[in-house]
Amino acid sequence: MEANGLGPQGFPELKNDTFLRAAWGEETDYTPVWCMRQAGRYLPEFRETRAAQDFFSTCRSPEACCELTLQPLRRFPLDAAIIFSDILVVPQALGMEVTMVPGKGPSFPEPLREEQDLERLRDPEVVASELGYVFQAITLTRQRLAGRVPLIGFAGAPWTLMTYMVEGGGSSTMAQAKRWLYQRPQASHQLLRILTDALVPYLVGQVVAGAQALQLFESHAGHLGPQLFNKFALPYIRDVAKQVKARLREAGLAPVPMIIFAKDGHFALEELAQAGYEVVGLDWTVAPKKARECVGKTVTLQGNLDPCALYASEEIGQLVKQMLDDFGPHRYIANLGHGLYPDMDPEHVGAFVDAVHKHSRLLRQN
Repeated sequence: MEANGLGPQGFPELKNDTFLRAAWGEETDYTPVWCMRQAGRYLPEFRETRAAQDFFSTCRSPEACCELTLQPLRRFPLDAAIIFSDILVVPQALGMEVTMVPGKGPSFPEPLREEQDLERLRDPEVVASELGYVFQAITLTRQRLAGRVPLIGFAGAPWTLMTYMVEGGGSSTMAQAKRWLYQRPQASHQLLRILTDALVPYLVGQVVAGAQALQLFESHAGHLGPQLFNKFALPYIRDVAKQVKARLREAGLAPVPMIIFAKDGHFALEELAQAGYEVVGLDWTVAPKKARECVGKTVTLQGNLDPCALYASEEIGQLVKQMLDDFGPHRYIANLGHGLYPDMDPEHVGAFVDAVHKHSRLLRQN
């Protein structure tokens, strides 16, 4: 580190590296904590910032993304920031139109219906150049964080992105996307390969821009059983990690810890633990002790309080204590088992963060 408090890339020196140390499996003084969707609608200041703008216009404004990323850190002593963006900027960069419909969620007016629709997609190698606004947001946020905590970058995993591109939006069954897997396995692999080839330079670009960790969201893992998952999701999850790490090495950049979060992917925990990620995120349906037995001691676990536990009041501390006891102090990052919901009380989020810090310190003393 240089004397002026600037790190190697000219970014401010990191003052709290607890999250990164836990991700790498090193000892920490307490358990670090952050929340998925911590920059979100549960904060009145988020609603004010976002009110005037279309969702994807917000995503394309580095200033707005930076402000939204920093808002929760002004309120809570979180141990990491995660850049405000969306997984669907990747399909957009591949040339698909996506709109965010209030009250309904993302919508693709022209989803992929036939195999020949794949020809409409742009070359995956150009995706990173289309997503410069994300890189600018990361660099700006990393500067403004002033080294307070590390900044996490992220992307959606290939299968999860494929579901949106084929379904045209959210779905309770993913029947259209799964129909592709059964009826058009070759085209499915072609699409998943295009997405992988787009994600790798995008994630590397996030690190170049200043991201200090990366999370891959396989949000729709639960729609697949073990066989489909092992055939159409896992190989690409593995490939993303392998290629990102190789490219960082080739570019002479320091490695960053990578997190895989496969929601409802409890049937694949063992495989995910060996997929090349330092951290495996867990949803709230997985028992911590069973997860640890399953993955062994070589990866860090992240999770997994039921987000709805934050509707409780007095009990939050007790629920957090139980969770921390079950996970133990080593190789563990506290989080929710999914994102914060818009109607949650910010004070309860604060109670969650404080309880993690307080109890994990006590746990280490005993």
